[in-house]
Amino acid sequence: MPKSMPKSEPEPGTKPKSPPKPRSGDNRRGAIAGLIIAIVILGVGWWLARDLTAASKMQDCLMSGRRNCNVIEPAR
Repeated sequence: MPKSMPKSEPEPGTKPKSPPKPRSGDNRRGAIAGLIIAIVILGVGWWLARDLTAASKMQDCLMSGRRNCNVIEPAR
């Protein structure tokens, strides 16, 4: 008995089945979640870079032997 092979062409008079379309809300939700995660990572990286730069400047000042290395904020 020969095994029946799946047909690549639809039978005459029938519409070919298209794959189900994903819901657009799910695609948008994933993209928004990814965007929020990327913004959070960039924010943390920016904060960390500023903090490390300030610590490096303070360390350079202290290593040079100065004692007045405190950051003085200008009056507004």
